[in-house]
Amino acid sequence: MPIFYHDDPEWSDIEPLPQDDGGLHPLAAIAYADEYSEAMGYLRAVMAKNEFSQRVLGLTEHIISMNPAHYTVWLYRSRTLSELKASLHDEIAWLNPTALKHLKNYQIWHHRQTIIDGINSPKGEHEFIATMLEQDSKNYHVWSYRQWLVKRFGLFDDKEEMRWTEDMIHADVRNNSAWNHRWFLVVGGRDGKTLPENVVKREMDYAKSAIRKAPQNQSPWNYLKGIVREAKLPVSTLKDFALEFADMRRPDDIYSSHALDLLADIYAEEENGKEEAKKALELLASKYDPIRAHYWNFRKGLLDQSGVAA
Repeated sequence: MPIFYHDDPEWSDIEPLPQDDGGLHPLAAIAYADEYSEAMGYLRAVMAKNEFSQRVLGLTEHIISMNPAHYTVWLYRSRTLSELKASLHDEIAWLNPTALKHLKNYQIWHHRQTIIDGINSPKGEHEFIATMLEQDSKNYHVWSYRQWLVKRFGLFDDKEEMRWTEDMIHADVRNNSAWNHRWFLVVGGRDGKTLPENVVKREMDYAKSAIRKAPQNQSPWNYLKGIVREAKLPVSTLKDFALEFADMRRPDDIYSSHALDLLADIYAEEENGKEEAKKALELLASKYDPIRAHYWNFRKGLLDQSGVAA
């Protein structure tokens, strides 16, 4: 049933403020439902009075149930919680089912950051995130929030965080979000410092193992190349590995277009490798990735320009 405030004794002291749509005859007024329009009128009134109370929390909860994307309502709710010194743990308990109902809502996640920052502990958040990812394992908002937790609470070197990320990759080796999170853990917390040799080796071995399971999966290829770049190693470091999946002496037995792409870069940097680079790009354009033929042919054309790599 709709909820209205005009006949509620608790709100008898408030005169709702109507929305200004631009005069008596607005050109394109939005046709809000009566319930929502009235609730917003009462919110505008309490905001004008700077009222922070339990009834305001109830009002914002009501409006959020009708329009969870209204960021002004979230901000005022957050301020009301702060002014009342309300239980932030109770707020999280209310927020959890709201987030599960609206999986891709920026305002909910921003509000959650504010509340968890105030609680000053990530306790329980990993379990909640797991529940969210069961609904959508690649939800951008959830992964972004996970990275915020890592940064806020210094979890870059946390073994449990890395183990969880590996579990996510094991469950779906093509989950680019999980690969991105691993990169954030390994590289993101180092503030530009050089990766230790043992970490470089560990990460390269990990990515290679994932590639061998699914050679046509682009995520670990990108990860592997990124680690080589961060370690300031030459791309040729990966030549023998790429040849496992794309030996151009047997053009009918190539197992990964991503290996071909990598070989094109490697050969382009070799002194006499331009023709081999062209061959790799021709195979991509004609057989292994023809949907992007124009791109591969463009790369091929660059090889004839002095000093330009593929």
